[in-house]
Amino acid sequence: MSEAVREVIRGDGCLIDDDATVGYGEFDDPTRIGDDATIRAGSIVYGDVTIGDGFATGHDVLVREGTTIGDDVLVGTKTVIDGETTIGDDVSLQTSVYVPTQTTIGSNVFVGPGAVLTNDEYPVRTDDGLEGPTIEDGASIGANATLLPGVTVGENAFVAAGAVVTEDVPADSLAVGTPATDRDLPEPLEGANRLA
Repeated sequence: MSEAVREVIRGDGCLIDDDATVGYGEFDDPTRIGDDATIRAGSIVYGDVTIGDGFATGHDVLVREGTTIGDDVLVGTKTVIDGETTIGDDVSLQTSVYVPTQTTIGSNVFVGPGAVLTNDEYPVRTDDGLEGPTIEDGASIGANATLLPGVTVGENAFVAAGAVVTEDVPADSLAVGTPATDRDLPEPLEGANRLA
């Protein structure tokens, strides 16, 4: 077994505040950050994380080990990405979003403030393993929405603010309510997100 490393490989033009921590912990693989990243005060990025170009955080962000993040991703203040997660390109995670282990987020995805994704169907009661949600390309998740373990939000779907998603949301549809039910996507919500 190889010796653990605490190494950070940074691209050109990275701005990392003095009281941000990049490369936290000791892992077999280094932290890799692409060009033109901005990591603000209080943020912690663990080792064994790979981040593309144009990454930006708010303050007090946590990105745990085993996470892969694409290009042009914004991670808002006090957002937690709990590791072993994949995030595509052109993604906006707003303030106080919680992303658990074993989650997949596609490209051109918007996740509103206070949204909570979950990965444990029966917390502390059973040991059935963890399965985070999957958010496919172009989807939007409204503020304070909750996604339960293992659900898939389809391509270009929209989850309304405050919705509790207990079942898969089909592509190009709108999920509303508690528990969320699917509706046709209203005309003003049709088309791609305009994040890039």
